[in-house]
Amino acid sequence: MDLKRIAKDTSKVMISYLTFQAVKTVLNQLRETDVPCAFWLNAFSSRESIQDGERYLTALMQERPELALRVMTVRQHIAEEISEYLPEMITLGIQQSNMAHRRGQLERITQMSSVELELGTRFDEAVDSDPATDP
Repeated sequence: MDLKRIAKDTSKVMISYLTFQAVKTVLNQLRETDVPCAFWLNAFSSRESIQDGERYLTALMQERPELALRVMTVRQHIAEEISEYLPEMITLGIQQSNMAHRRGQLERITQMSSVELELGTRFDEAVDSDPATDP
């Protein structure tokens, strides 16, 4: 397991996600203050894939540098605001999710075992009371 590569990949995904959130925030702001600009950014975002936040920002920087700078500023602000408690939230979220999955699996196993036991008991009772099986 290459933890350094995993951390790097996770970081890239988080950066792209924060870029997406920043674009949503800027779009909402622009809808209130500059509708034509909001319309343009929405159309641009439909054309350019935001899956790769860095590629998206590079393309935006070429067409509308002022919007790219605004998105980058908002993205940095979001990152600074959440970075304090994000690691704990991720760890806790994963622990809770894992516990829920394990609980569900245990319930399925327990229910299956109960049904199997009940069917087994009924089968044993049927065999015990069947006169054809008596010697």
